[in-house]
Amino acid sequence: MSVLEKAPPAPVASEPRVTDEHGRRVRVWELALRYTLLLAVLALTVGPFLWQLSTSLKGPTEDIYSSPPTFLPADPTLHNYERVAETIPVWNYALNSLKVATANVVTNCVGSALAGYALARLRYRGRRAATLAFILAMLVPVEGIIIAQFTTMRDLGLNNTLIGVVLPGCIGAMNVLLMRNAFLNLPYEIEEAAYVDGANVWQRFLRIAVPSVKGTLAVVAIFAFMGAWDDFLWPLIVLSDPDKFTLTIGLNYLHGTFANDERLVAAGTVIAVAPLIALFACLQRYFFRGVGEGAVKG
Repeated sequence: MSVLEKAPPAPVASEPRVTDEHGRRVRVWELALRYTLLLAVLALTVGPFLWQLSTSLKGPTEDIYSSPPTFLPADPTLHNYERVAETIPVWNYALNSLKVATANVVTNCVGSALAGYALARLRYRGRRAATLAFILAMLVPVEGIIIAQFTTMRDLGLNNTLIGVVLPGCIGAMNVLLMRNAFLNLPYEIEEAAYVDGANVWQRFLRIAVPSVKGTLAVVAIFAFMGAWDDFLWPLIVLSDPDKFTLTIGLNYLHGTFANDERLVAAGTVIAVAPLIALFACLQRYFFRGVGEGAVKG
């Protein structure tokens, strides 16, 4: 071999790579770090609920403060849920909360869709000022206007009524802006074609715009239901008749009566959270769709 000839370079060992869920090649340590962070977030978010569920299923003789803690009950029982129902009229409270939450969902979906479409599509003087008013409304804390809301409900004779609970939150400013942005993302050409075919504003709204933003409507429905179901301060101020109490106020009595029995408190918490999980399970396929879904179809 000649002196001028060079030996071929030795192969450089490359870091092992794997394929992620999107088909991209990534390093093993990056994928491990990603899943470690996901597991940490999962433990922080789902862990407290699983602990409450486990506590609610433990019997009176089982230690819930054992070290190390045990998630699986040794002898699972539903007796704690029966005691909750015997202590407070939890199903009546849940029915009142369901009425308030359902009315809140309907009014927010309908009102936010109408207002969002008007802000995004209709041409009129003062449209920008109206949009700015909704943005400014989001900056006002609820605690700053709750006294004014209470006096308004009192003057209208709606104190101690479920209508008085629903009315202040029947249309949320954030929901209106969500619907406005969803309608803005729709192509104008589709509505222009419908306009040429003779469709009026209501037909374009009901047959073209609304079916194209089902994902955003699902988001609005979930936010409205959660806000009404979990609300505690406003129903506590408005309602005084125990027969009209919502679930959050009723569970507060459970905390005060059985402050030392965490099993009953955990059972009440699971009862309050279960409808939210069921709602999200039903709407999750719409929730994760883009706001412009269905806008262009062949």
